[in-house]
Amino acid sequence: MSTLMCYLIVFFISMVPLIELRGAIPFAYGFNANDPSFNLLLGYILIAVGNMIPVPIIFFFARKVLEWGADKPVIGKFFTFCLEKGHKAGQKLEEKAGKGLFVALMLFVGIPLPGTGAWTGTLAASILDMDFKESIVAVICGVALAGIIVSIVCALGFGAWFGIAG
Repeated sequence: MSTLMCYLIVFFISMVPLIELRGAIPFAYGFNANDPSFNLLLGYILIAVGNMIPVPIIFFFARKVLEWGADKPVIGKFFTFCLEKGHKAGQKLEEKAGKGLFVALMLFVGIPLPGTGAWTGTLAASILDMDFKESIVAVICGVALAGIIVSIVCALGFGAWFGIAG
């Protein structure tokens, strides 16, 4: 597989909901292990950009689309699930954070657990009617934090695996 194709794969993986940056970084490490010409720094940049591209769209349009589709026959259950997930996440953030909503949103996005990424965090910010600029900066900081955490885990994990496997 060409190096360009590897870059495109990690870029597009980072845009997928629930997978996002947390799933794209291990792929980048795997590509780097198999192809030394794969530049991890460039991979990280593409992953971060790919993870952030959907954020403004989610902030401005997702809530409206989800509300529109919640009562539709085929898509209604999934759209309702997404609305409820965003609403619950927003409520938890608001309850725990109070005035520290920026930090809470950043930590929510930054802790690399399923369902706590940029997509859910941005949807929660939209449902909470947070300021656009403030929520985008919080999500960017959270994505950076998640990237650091996942990178450390991957570096330790892949380093140990290749050390054992020889």
